[in-house]
Amino acid sequence: MHPSPKTVPARSAPSAVPSTSSVYAFVEDLRAEGVDAVLDRVLGTYGCDTLTVAAAYHRARDVTPHGPARVTLRQDGTHVPPPADLFGGGRLTPPVQPGAEREPLRELRLRTAQRGAALHGWTVFLHNTTLGLAHPDVTQENCFGDRAAPADLCPANPDVRAYAVALARSVARQGVDAVVSESLHFGSFGHGYHHERSFVPLGPVEEFLLGLCFCPSCVEHADGTGVDSAAARDEATRIVGRLLDGADPLPGALVPGELEDVAGESVAAYVRARCDTVTSLAAAVADAVASEGSRLVFLDLTGAVKGYADGRPTGPLAAEEAWRIGVDPAAVGAVVADYAVLAYAREPARVAADTAAYRAALPDTCSLRTVLRPGAPDTASADALADKTAAATGPGKADAVDFYHYGLLPFPVLDRIPTALKARA
Repeated sequence: MHPSPKTVPARSAPSAVPSTSSVYAFVEDLRAEGVDAVLDRVLGTYGCDTLTVAAAYHRARDVTPHGPARVTLRQDGTHVPPPADLFGGGRLTPPVQPGAEREPLRELRLRTAQRGAALHGWTVFLHNTTLGLAHPDVTQENCFGDRAAPADLCPANPDVRAYAVALARSVARQGVDAVVSESLHFGSFGHGYHHERSFVPLGPVEEFLLGLCFCPSCVEHADGTGVDSAAARDEATRIVGRLLDGADPLPGALVPGELEDVAGESVAAYVRARCDTVTSLAAAVADAVASEGSRLVFLDLTGAVKGYADGRPTGPLAAEEAWRIGVDPAAVGAVVADYAVLAYAREPARVAADTAAYRAALPDTCSLRTVLRPGAPDTASADALADKTAAATGPGKADAVDFYHYGLLPFPVLDRIPTALKARA
């Protein structure tokens, strides 16, 4: 079993502020335009009641339409100085963003509180190329023994789990109402680095198997649950190897039942065991955040895996495919207070179906937030955003709707948000 985090004395929680709508933003957006200017737009013009700001983020190159640079290069790192009592005894310490010593989240906490608004600390946990390159043994290991995904820290690794708990507590200490956890699960093969090539036509089964982690921590956990990890690894190696040797990809879609048919029971059982790893890590991080007076919003990235590129997800609903990244929505929803999903789809009907499926899977004790993109590639107008907002909210749907992302969209696109919020069911 995975170890539980050490408990610490609880501190008083931030003032409870109802949160029904938020805009995601970067600290750099607020520095460039001024805190008051951004808050005036988000909380005033757009009509949201929450700002979700990146407390820790990953490497990226972004087109930033209204930023001081029109193309912005980002690095891995946190905007929170790593507290010595949390990271002093651990092996992994997060890189630090420029200006972190000024503790920008503490200032934002004060400024949002003055306006009666909530502040969420958006935190990228296990997608960190800097740490992965420095410590390859804590990254995911594929069936061939390659540590070839430096961006993906393995959620089963004890050092990674301790790091996630410490990072969560450090963000919660800034006084945020909630910590929004991105990448608190397994990574997939298709996004393990930032300049990737494959001239081999990977089928869905082979691509998935090539992204499975067989590091010592994952193997130990699977074996401890009675899974034959060696057989699973051998079968994954055989299936992917035949493709690399020139065979055609296996036919068929990637669903749990068919995975067992094409890859065998040992692989299917190994895949199922990953969900316990993610659930127990989410529970540990949620407990750590609560001990600091905040709460955890678990962000499920399956909707982005399916619809990020063009907003045209196909096949099963996102809730039915979260197992691909080791997420069992029902199990995770039982250990966190809030759950967020990315509804990256053009069609309101798909947004409604995806959101309703998650709501049906989650326990009643867990709230649900749906994140929408107001612009390209999946939203063409204010009316389209309004239709999707209405489709995502209401009885049997999401309790809140959030919008991604302030710094990445032109102002005319962001100006669609007020119309959308009026359409909430």
